[in-house]
Amino acid sequence: SERTRMRMVDRLRQAGVRDEKVLAAMGQVPRHIFVDEALSSRAYEDMSLPLGHGQTISHPLTVARMCELARGGRDLGRVLEVG
Repeated sequence: SERTRMRMVDRLRQAGVRDEKVLAAMGQVPRHIFVDEALSSRAYEDMSLPLGHGQTISHPLTVARMCELARGGRDLGRVLEVG
């Protein structure tokens, strides 16, 4: 839910993420659709979760920090994380 995503964004802010555009993007991405339905309730916790085929979705804090550093205060179109 949107409220759950906003709690995640609040935790990211408390952890030191300052870029408001990154925080806004993190609040819009429906992480729960990328994981198995049985794990969807945990999609917004600060943990990696399995995606299948031996892959994981990264911790929200890791994603936010990477995007914040990649952005460097400038506008970017889209960011593709390849782990």
